[in-house]
Formats: sequence, structure tokens, C-alpha cells
Amino acid sequence: MNEHKKYEDIHFVDSTKPVWNYSLFSQQDIENFQRGTHYRLYELFGNKQFEVLGTWGTYFAVWAPNATQVSVTGNFNHWDKEAHKLFVRLDHSGIWEGFIPNLPAGESYKYHIHGFNGIRLDKGDPFSHLWEKRPLTASITWGTFHDWQDEEWMSKRGEHNKLNAPWSVYEVHLASWMRPDRFDEESYNTYAQITERMVPYVKEMGFTHVEFMPVMEHPFDGSWGYQGTGYFAPTSRFGSPQDFAKMVEAFHQAGIGVILDWVPSHFPYDSHGLFMFDGTHTYEYADMRKGYHPDWNSYIFNYARGEVKSFLISNARFWCDRFHADGLRVDAVSSMLRLDYSRNEGQWEPNIHGGNGNLEAIEFIKDLNIMLYKDFPEIQTIAEEATDWPKISKPIYDGGLGFGMKWMMGWMHDTLDYFKMDPIFRQFHQDKFGFSMMYYYNENFMLPLSHDEVVHGKSPMLYKMPGDEWQKFANLRLLYTYMFTHPGGKLLFMGDEFGATSEWNYKSELQWSLLSFVSHKGMKYCVQKLNELYRSEPALYEKQFEQGGFEWVDMNHRSESVISYKRKGNNPEDDIVIILNMTPLVRHDWEIHVYGKKKWKEIFNSDNVAFWGTGDVFNPDIKSEKVSKDDKWYKLKIHLPALSAVVIR
Repeated sequence: MNEHKKYEDIHFVDSTKPVWNYSLFSQQDIENFQRGTHYRLYELFGNKQFEVLGTWGTYFAVWAPNATQVSVTGNFNHWDKEAHKLFVRLDHSGIWEGFIPNLPAGESYKYHIHGFNGIRLDKGDPFSHLWEKRPLTASITWGTFHDWQDEEWMSKRGEHNKLNAPWSVYEVHLASWMRPDRFDEESYNTYAQITERMVPYVKEMGFTHVEFMPVMEHPFDGSWGYQGTGYFAPTSRFGSPQDFAKMVEAFHQAGIGVILDWVPSHFPYDSHGLFMFDGTHTYEYADMRKGYHPDWNSYIFNYARGEVKSFLISNARFWCDRFHADGLRVDAVSSMLRLDYSRNEGQWEPNIHGGNGNLEAIEFIKDLNIMLYKDFPEIQTIAEEATDWPKISKPIYDGGLGFGMKWMMGWMHDTLDYFKMDPIFRQFHQDKFGFSMMYYYNENFMLPLSHDEVVHGKSPMLYKMPGDEWQKFANLRLLYTYMFTHPGGKLLFMGDEFGATSEWNYKSELQWSLLSFVSHKGMKYCVQKLNELYRSEPALYEKQFEQGGFEWVDMNHRSESVISYKRKGNNPEDDIVIILNMTPLVRHDWEIHVYGKKKWKEIFNSDNVAFWGTGDVFNPDIKSEKVSKDDKWYKLKIHLPALSAVVIR
């Protein structure tokens, strides 16, 4: 675990003291830290185990600019708050540091801080790589070194992660995907056990990537990880940082990318966390009109402060560097961009131009994306942004924010609203169904059916669908086929793939027993085959963010609620056509007109008996008739099952 980076300009070491005056920081480090341009702070701050003057021990460094004294207290000194006092740097950086000889890895500790106005605080280490398992709150001396064995993936991941590659993402909450005891909230699989079970499952299902809801250490399970305290530590609920690294490695060895949810927007007020770190507003804005989140009862990072900006961008880099993350899905971007987010008039102050944009947050996001794509050009950053803020996923040189993709929240809301309707009313709402393509090319969109849609009384995906049991499954297969054939990346939350019948509950596990029923097993197989279709048909991904990749074929049969469109790749021979029958009526010999090709075959039918469909309406032979002798327009006759999608090639 020796991750010590040597510097020439270290402080004098007095080996007679319980804490030796020792430093890893150069003057350039301090200047970059304060300017907000130091992106490797994890190599300097926190705890580091190495040898000084022939003695093995642990070096500590923490930023507490308003403190008058900082000590390290822990099991090793019986939690004596004054025995091991750190040294404050004399350059007014606010950094406290020192080397404690003979202190090994695996020791619990906190910083005891004499803070602003004499307040005394016990804080965890913001840069610690391992924390005690909650409800305990101390940091642990530990490193992140892992001898990685994923060279093949890393050398080729640019091909897997580029924008014109398939992006089918399986969103996962690690604790509740599967538990040793499904009803015991305290029952966790280890990272190794999760790896053993999840990697082959995701591989079987054909997803190209997994996305983990926040794995960073957090005290409260009910926050799902979005209220973090240990930004540089994989949660100890499942094991050590090395165990987490082995899990990422196993996904890579199976050809599956790993995306991490990342939360630079806010943090909780837990006493051992970042809030009021040295007795005053260190990491958060002091003005609560900017510094407090009314929605989440949490606090907002001060993006104007160089040290905080360095902290956050270093954190993003850390997960890509030390844990080989293939992407970061950045949470709650809307709340970062807008000063008036969830605030009424009088509760926010306009920026210097009179607008509602948080100018410091905007610059932070741009610098974040510049750094990540410079240092890790094979990854993607994905914004969870729910408003019409322009150019979220456009290049910075074009006035954008520089993200690779953005969640398409409008598509998700419109699509679910449409599919919730009784099919008899769908004919009156075709505009809602087709509206996504009116603005699709404004961004590089990922289509999300995420965890937020199956909690808090919104019902599971299956029970959003109208009709009897068979119709619910048929509607859901139809919705998924539409999603997988619509332009853009795809994201499906765990359990949605087999039609969970209960809302997601973080305290238990997925309803795996449902797979004993042919209906749910069929739904799972349908998603598996949709992933196979998506990955095997270039027309579905090669131009998924380009205008040339999509074309409406027929939107004019509103009363019948039949819709068809074409997906196109680089080679016209790869074009496919998708026909959606949104009603429970079987339609034989449905006519569509296509250009350029006479021979077509059915390559996917969501009514397949293997999916728990009827299996009795399909297209073994597609009749083709030339419309005119003078051009290449052909009329096709397609049999359409009830509440189903047919894909032809």
C-alpha cells in the first residue's frame, strides 16, 4: 500500500517528537491547491503509509484553515485528543500535517480540531480511503494500491466507450441487488460475493455497462449513497478498497464498463463530515441562499473557493485513476447550475449579470470536463440535468459544458405518460409520443428508466402499464423495444428487466423469486434479446447522436396508433425499420412504404412466445410490391401483433 510520492522540499524531521514535522507538499502544490487547479490532491492529503528515516509510519495532512490546533486521535493513543498534534504550515495554506512513526495501516482515527471561536470538533478525514462500517464514523489508515489485471480492457476501452458504440447501462444499488438475507437491512454481500453473482448475470443479459449508485462512503443507507461523507473511499459495507478494485476489474475482464454515480452538488450535515469542518463554512458557501439545499436538507459546495474546486476535481480524477472508472454520471447538475433551484423569489440572489446561473459552478463543470477528457479520453461524463439548460453535452469551444451525454428526462416523462394511458386514448396523444425527436439533436441523450421512477409511490414499471396481466407485460415489452430502438444510450434500473411487481426497497433485495414464473422469465429474456439486437445492429448505435441516424416512416395513422420509423447506420444496407402497434388489436397486412430495398425480414418481435407473448402473429415472409416503376419505393405488408413491436431488416 505504499503510495508515497517523494518530493525534494520536505520539512525538517525531529525524530524525538510523537509527531514528526514532515511534508509532501511543494510550493507549487500549495499554489495550485489554492487556485483550484490541483487535480491530484489524493496523492498528498489524507493518510499515507511509508518510511521516514528508516522508520515505518503514517503521514497525515488535512486542510482546516480556521483551526488553531489539529490532533490525530484514535485507537492507537486511546483516543487522547491532545497527544499527537499536527504541525500547521507557515505559508497560510491552512494545511496541518505530520508523520506518526510506527503507526500501521488499519488504525481507526479522527482529527480533533480546535476550530473557529474555540469550538472543538472530531472530524473524519475527507481524503481517507477507508472508513469504519456505519454506524461507526472514524476513518481508517489505508491505501488504494491494487495490482490491476485489466490491461486488455483498458487498452481497448476507447472503442467500447465512444459515442458511436452501444451504450446499454444496468443501474445498480449494490446493497439491495441481492442480499444474504433479503429481509435484513444489515445483511450485505461482500464485493467478492457481488462480483461472483453480478458479473455473469450482467454478461448474460448483454448490458454493455453497469452504473453503480454512489459507492462513496455514506452514513445513512436511506440516502442511497447520495449524501456522502467519504468522497475518496468505496463504502466499507462490502469490504476494502482493494476488494472494490477487484470487482471493477472483474467487470472489465468480462468486457463490461463501469460507470460511477458522483455527487459534487451537495453533502450532509453529519457531525463527522465536511459540514462546518473547522467550525465555520470551509467546504460550503457561507451564504445559505447559495449554500443550503432545501430539497435534501444538505449543503452546497463553495465552487468559488479554489481549495474546494481542487478537492472536487481531484475526487473525480481519483475514481478514474485509482479505480479505472469508465465514466462518471454527475448527479443533480440542475441544482448546481441554477441559483434559483427549488427557491422562491427572495430566497436567492442573482449573479453579477442579473441572471440565475451559478457562474462559479458553471466554470467548475467546464474545468472538470476539460481535465477528465484530457487525462482519460476513453471515458464519458454523463449529466443528470432535468431542465432546458442549453448545450449540456456540447463541446466547451462551442459554448457547451463539455459533458459526453445527458439524461433525457423529457423523453422519460413523456414516454411513461403515454404508456400509462389506456390504449384507446393513445390516438389523441401521438404528438406527446413523437415530441422527443423535435429536440433530440440538441444534446447527446441517454434514455433513463432509473431508480427514481420506481420509488415513492410511483409504482414498479410493470404496474405503470394499463390492462390485465397479459396486457401489462405486452405493454412493457413494447415500451422497452421502443426504448432500445430510439436513438441514444439506454439505462435500465435493476429489477426492471424482469418486471418487478414491487417498488424498489433499499432495505431488502430484488424479487428474484419472480423468475420462477414464465411471464417474468419471458420479460427478462426479452430484455436480453433487445440488448443483443442493439449490440448487433449498427443502425441502432453508429449514428445514435446524429440527425442521419433516424427517419420517421409513418406517423399518420393516429386513429390506429401505429407508428413506424427507420434507424440508419453508416452503411445503407444496415437500415432497419421499427413498427409499433400501440393497441390490443392484431393488424394483418399493415402497409408501410420504404425506399431503396425490396427484400426485408423480421429480426425481432416483442410478441415472441419465448417472451410470454402469444407467438401466433409474426412475419416469416414479408410481401414487397414496387409502388412505381420510376423509383425505388416499395410497399411492404407486415403482420402486427397486439401491443407489440416488430423490427425488420
